[in-house]
Amino acid sequence: MALNLGGTYTALVTPFTADGGLDLEALAKLCEWQIASGVDGLVPCGSTGEAATLSHEEHVRVVRHVVEVAAGRVPVIAGAGSNSTREAIELTQAARSAGADAALLISPYYNKPTQEGIFQHYRAVAQETRLPILVYNIPGRTASRIEPETSARLSRVPGVIGLKECGADLIATSETIAQSAPTFAVLSGDDALTLPMLAIGARGAISTVSNVLPAATAELTRAHAAGNAARARALHYELLPVTQSLFIESNPIPIKAALALMGRIQAEYRLPLCPMSAPHLDSLRSTLQRTKVI
Repeated sequence: MALNLGGTYTALVTPFTADGGLDLEALAKLCEWQIASGVDGLVPCGSTGEAATLSHEEHVRVVRHVVEVAAGRVPVIAGAGSNSTREAIELTQAARSAGADAALLISPYYNKPTQEGIFQHYRAVAQETRLPILVYNIPGRTASRIEPETSARLSRVPGVIGLKECGADLIATSETIAQSAPTFAVLSGDDALTLPMLAIGARGAISTVSNVLPAATAELTRAHAAGNAARARALHYELLPVTQSLFIESNPIPIKAALALMGRIQAEYRLPLCPMSAPHLDSLRSTLQRTKVI
């Protein structure tokens, strides 16, 4: 499938059963709802998908399952990152074999590589796989930041097609967009900043909140693309209280709790993630009720 990186891509949760296994039936239903609601693509096995606790076999099963459910209706970008370059290459190759249209690779965490090390990591993955890849800058999870100059260098590496930006720095993002190749797509990874990032040149979002509000999130990016600034702004403020509630604990704890309150999945996690605290769950429930999500 030709990959258009504009619009809203949902960073899918990975539903689990009560005994800790994969709940592929719930995942399929979630994907169907997302597609019917108008999202532009699906992103399994990212941070929101608890990829860090999936075995390699489970990782591939989830990607393949989402690809099969999507059945070419929307593109699938598979999370395939690792702090080991060799492992990232293997996961990306596995995603390609499973039928993914592209791969999203988190910047290497824990190792704290230099900017040159980050560049060489992504270039090695791009050179050794035949799948388009997106860079993923999320300093809060990796303890390092991909600087605009590094993103700009990567934008000119064959096979590197875009960036999921979670740095929460609009100046740095502006510098990235200004310096990068024109074909390089920057996508918002911070739901609260999607509209500001669209305003400075991002082409869409890889969204966590769209797990819960797919139609409204997709409409926001479409309204902006259509030049309807007033509608995009109204949707931004409509989504904001839900967005804030969905990040009161570490993602994806609140988003899975919200989906459970909606009856779409079970609120099951794998340690070290655990269920929400009672006060936070009560607060989340109140917000979802007030905004008529439940």
